[in-house]
Amino acid sequence: MEFVLKRIYDPASPEDGYRVLVDRLWPRGVKKADADISCWAKEITPSPDLRKWFHEDREGRFKTFSERYAKELEDSPAVGEFIRSIPEGTDRVTLLYAAKAGAPSHVGTLKAALEKAAAAISLKK
Repeated sequence: MEFVLKRIYDPASPEDGYRVLVDRLWPRGVKKADADISCWAKEITPSPDLRKWFHEDREGRFKTFSERYAKELEDSPAVGEFIRSIPEGTDRVTLLYAAKAGAPSHVGTLKAALEKAAAAISLKK
């Protein structure tokens, strides 16, 4: 299973596969009816406190934020639950987010955690 990153504002494509919104807050300017998502995975996004802390100084806090978020994901059963909820036979999961390209964001950390969890779960099968 492959995980890829894509902005929610970019057009949907058949190659996206299983499209998952991975922002805790709904993206501005996107109508829910037009979003074309398979699910909204708020449970694997940064906790509200961590997200608020990070948004106070994205550039200065990014490294520490990434470490703290990775720890949240490592300690959370939601990551494994999310992986197991992906429909059988899914080849590509597109993680959709609202942050501008190049802006410090949680999605790289999330992608790495999901790849690690998916590999561990597939080894157990």
